[in-house]
Amino acid sequence: MRFPVISLLQRLALVGLLGLGAVHVARAAPDGQGAPDKFVQDVADETLNALKAGGGVKPGDVARVNQVVTQHILPYVDFEKTTRLSAGRYWRQATPEQQKALAEAFRGTLVRTYAGALTRVDNQTATKTLPFRGDPKADDLVVRTVISQSNGQNTGVDYRLEKTASGWKIYDLNVENIWLIQNYRNQFAQEINQNGIDGLIKALNQRNK
Repeated sequence: MRFPVISLLQRLALVGLLGLGAVHVARAAPDGQGAPDKFVQDVADETLNALKAGGGVKPGDVARVNQVVTQHILPYVDFEKTTRLSAGRYWRQATPEQQKALAEAFRGTLVRTYAGALTRVDNQTATKTLPFRGDPKADDLVVRTVISQSNGQNTGVDYRLEKTASGWKIYDLNVENIWLIQNYRNQFAQEINQNGIDGLIKALNQRNK
């Protein structure tokens, strides 16, 4: 089973969520109850500041990379919702045990992707949050950004957020008009049709090894 969108996620992790924090200054923890665009910016700044602390990540230091991902990204991402929407109608057909196993397997896939990109962050990467369009009081909205890199390329990255009881959570990402959930939904459906939900879980876990 192949998941070609992984390369898209690696690029996203490099120029998107992780690339937002180009200025290394002390900041307060991201405020999930505040403005959504500031929340996205603060999550990225916190991640990159942690990555740069102590001289940055040394090649092969997988343990530290995973620690940064676990501490500074996972708390702000709703992996279960991302998995549920990616599975589509098949999520309702899965047993509670299968739903839990699928969410955990997909979480591992996304974490591995972000971790793999952390060591390739460009110090010159910067972002500009575009003017917010929509109701800032909405519970589900999109924050748009443009990422610039040292090679002169600009990349549009959008973040879909939902307001939960604990604050804003990121659950979908769009790089150059390609939404993460939409891509995975097609791939999940193909694998489930061929090998069932357990087959999809197995395929994801194999990639996470």
